[in-house]
Amino acid sequence: MLRGDGKLSHDLLPGEKGPQDACGVFGVFAPGEEVAKLTYYGLYALQHRGQESAGIATSDGEQILVYKDMGLVSQVFDESALSALTGHIAIGHARYSTTGGSVWSNAQPTLGARAEGTVALAHNGNLVNTQELVTMLRERHGGRTPGRGEIARGNTTDTALVTALLDTEGDLGEALRDLMPHLRGAYCFTLMDETTLYAARDPQGIRPLVLGRLERGWVVASETAALDICGASFVREVKPGEMITIDSQGLRSEQVLEPQPKGCVFEYVYLARPDTQIAGRNVNAARLEMGRQLAREFPVEADLVIPTPESGTPAAIGYAQESGIPYGQGMVKNAYVGRTFIQPSQTIRQLGIRLKLNPLTEIIAGKRLVVIDDSIVRGNTQRAVVKMLREAGAAEVHVRISSPPVTWPCYYGIDFATRAELIANGLDVEEIARSIGADSLGFVSQEGMIAATEQPRERLCTACFTGEYPVPLPDPRVLGKSVLEVREEGARAAAAEPLHENPAHDTKENAPA
Repeated sequence: MLRGDGKLSHDLLPGEKGPQDACGVFGVFAPGEEVAKLTYYGLYALQHRGQESAGIATSDGEQILVYKDMGLVSQVFDESALSALTGHIAIGHARYSTTGGSVWSNAQPTLGARAEGTVALAHNGNLVNTQELVTMLRERHGGRTPGRGEIARGNTTDTALVTALLDTEGDLGEALRDLMPHLRGAYCFTLMDETTLYAARDPQGIRPLVLGRLERGWVVASETAALDICGASFVREVKPGEMITIDSQGLRSEQVLEPQPKGCVFEYVYLARPDTQIAGRNVNAARLEMGRQLAREFPVEADLVIPTPESGTPAAIGYAQESGIPYGQGMVKNAYVGRTFIQPSQTIRQLGIRLKLNPLTEIIAGKRLVVIDDSIVRGNTQRAVVKMLREAGAAEVHVRISSPPVTWPCYYGIDFATRAELIANGLDVEEIARSIGADSLGFVSQEGMIAATEQPRERLCTACFTGEYPVPLPDPRVLGKSVLEVREEGARAAAAEPLHENPAHDTKENAPA
């Protein structure tokens, strides 16, 4: 059921876009459980990873049902929709778009026909060789884009491309095993056919994926916090390059590709929930230590440490602990800004950052402030914050950042600005401080950030800080969010064709109404 096709805006104020989240994926195989509701709550725990659209696919062993729409998990699903999603297998997705626009046709899970059934797929990450994969797909179809499936219906994501490439002879596990060596970039998949749940992770393990155990089944999810909310016990991380198969016979694991671990360090800085564990390290503890290290590297005489809520809170607490400067709440955040389809009027736009943050004047007036945030991208948000705090009476504003300067874009599932827009790419620290109006500015060192994660440097991807990309990148002309937006006219004309050419398939999309 299509309930909306507009774009959910996170970024109502022009020029204030910071690092945008990766997606969240979830999968469960649990006979006798309400798997749609387990998936709903799993996605609820992963909502921070993507707020543009959400979807769930289920199977009862005979057919797959998919329900997806634009909006937050709580906006997309209600009791009626969840009760209609019956079965014992489910996958789910909460999306932030990194390939393909934020429109209904790009919502996940994607759905595709196969010679031996159906596939539903949810993807967290971003592939960098999509043009090669497009060529590979067209070669299978005589030089043309396939005339059925999500791609024919206007889906412009790398997820739809992978779904189409899984349409081969043999079972889905064989198709996935054969395809993984052809995929380059970051991917964490949860996928299913009518009888089996699969999960797979790229050989670098750039984005997180974990395995959990239920009393009557198994769960895979982007973060351990999603296991906690549905009562699953943490078993282990899905290994880089591993494929997991779960069916009525139990769980089987296969190391398809040689592991080359390069987990995203920005998961520790910002992306993951504070209550998540990654590679044995609690994310909140890592952020506290980043704040402590920041205080050691860039001390300052001040009266109060305040975070830019909520992303700067753990590091601000750590900074206060190490420095001995009192911690306080100097700003209040409206958590619901950006979760509406209604664009602000020009008058509201002119209020700038106050639509998102408002100062507590009685706390900050006359104080020398240390303001902690997780990162600076363009610098517009920090500039507006500093201005707002000064207007509220702050005597001094010293900005401290719990990550190094971001000087390179991410192509593995985080939507940073382009390199030309990154303020740290063109200015040194003193120049950035002057640009945002701060009395002083300090970024934690790369060494300090990495030490806080308790991971070996060689097992982390730090490309956004160093420009050292662990997966080689193609020509810049075939990179970017819109790389698959342009389609052959013939493919667009085929968009009205049914998903399945074989009427024997009994697969329904958005069947619950």
